[in-house]
Amino acid sequence: MALVVAQEVPTSSSMAVPHGPAGVGEARHRMRDQLRDGGVAESVIDDALLILSELLSNACRHGRPLGDALAGDGDVRCAWRVEPPGRLTVEVTDGGGPTRPVPSTPSVTAHGGRGLHIVTALADDWGVRDDARGEVTVWVVVQDDVHDIQHARRRDDFATRVVAPSVSALPDLDFADAFEDMD
Repeated sequence: MALVVAQEVPTSSSMAVPHGPAGVGEARHRMRDQLRDGGVAESVIDDALLILSELLSNACRHGRPLGDALAGDGDVRCAWRVEPPGRLTVEVTDGGGPTRPVPSTPSVTAHGGRGLHIVTALADDWGVRDDARGEVTVWVVVQDDVHDIQHARRRDDFATRVVAPSVSALPDLDFADAFEDMD
């Protein structure tokens, strides 16, 4: 008879990452490893990693670093935790900025501006918290219960909006018309 000993897995983590793209990969790897070790479903982990990337990118693009550092020289803080009932929350804190984080309405040709829409589509809830020092924290409830197998799947509403329709499903598109004059 084998004796199985449960390993204590960290259910929360907080780390400072550089105010810029350099720290995003390190934060993603650490989050992935800890959530996997904690038994969180892969689809939930994938959503959490995308959300973390979006929040860190926004903090570096629109917010100041924490403390008195100049842009690019300081840090932002990211944290995640799985609370006892199984709720996974991700937070990113920066030194504040000239605007509040809100979803924008980008043009079709815009290169950005869709990040918070992605977060909204993937998350159960999200919001913004300010503190007295001017720091801004964007928090996201990724999943209310990461141990509930029925809900540990990608959100269909997000996936269906980003998948392009097949060419054959487009109305009034007939390739034969394009080649009529080639005989």
